[in-house]
Amino acid sequence: MASILALSSDDGAQVLPALGLLGHKVRTIPAQPASLVNAPVADVVMVDARGDLSQAKALCRILTTTGISAALLVVVSEAGMPAVNSEWGFDDVVLSSAGPGEVDARIRLMTTKSVKEADDHMISASGVTIDEVSYQAKVNGRALDLTFKEFELLRFLAGHPQRVFTREQLLSEVWGYDYFGGTRTVDVHVRRLRAKLGDMESLIGTVRNVGYRFTVTDTPDEADSLEDSSTRSSSPANGSA
Repeated sequence: MASILALSSDDGAQVLPALGLLGHKVRTIPAQPASLVNAPVADVVMVDARGDLSQAKALCRILTTTGISAALLVVVSEAGMPAVNSEWGFDDVVLSSAGPGEVDARIRLMTTKSVKEADDHMISASGVTIDEVSYQAKVNGRALDLTFKEFELLRFLAGHPQRVFTREQLLSEVWGYDYFGGTRTVDVHVRRLRAKLGDMESLIGTVRNVGYRFTVTDTPDEADSLEDSSTRSSSPANGSA
């Protein structure tokens, strides 16, 4: 069962009547940008485009620009279908007259795809989690306030754990070939990044006379898992004398 957030002046089951015959959890909020500020989390965001197509398109563009993590479904009437195109940025579009079988299948496919794509855009290592879509980074659940280049540097290093990069390589990969600054820039950003990582600053390791690397360490959960595994393997077999 999926959670669906309908953006409409009408109830979600009125926008897409087939939802009333399915078991999905549906909540409705006004189709206004201001309503999105404190909008509840959902698996699918459903935009009502049966009436004002230009407003619905603008709302879809806002959602995709802000990095929506949920799948985006647009509901249109048959007359409005010709106006819908890829510029809207939706994941799927469905006619308001669609039957429950079709609607359920579309929701199931969208949510499955959304979960897979979310995993594809996440980097997680040594307690650091990086969302490449929303440009957010966390360390042990704590959000990091990073500049764009600090984020790019962390993303690049964490995306290649344990691999050592020279300052020249980092300058090329993160700042680009057309950057005319010196390698001192890399040192400055590494120092700032370490300061923001706090007690996890050692994740950005220095290899003397070479460069930097992202150091992989066991997170508490990983360490506990390894310890439990070791304990089980060293325990006597059940029923032994």
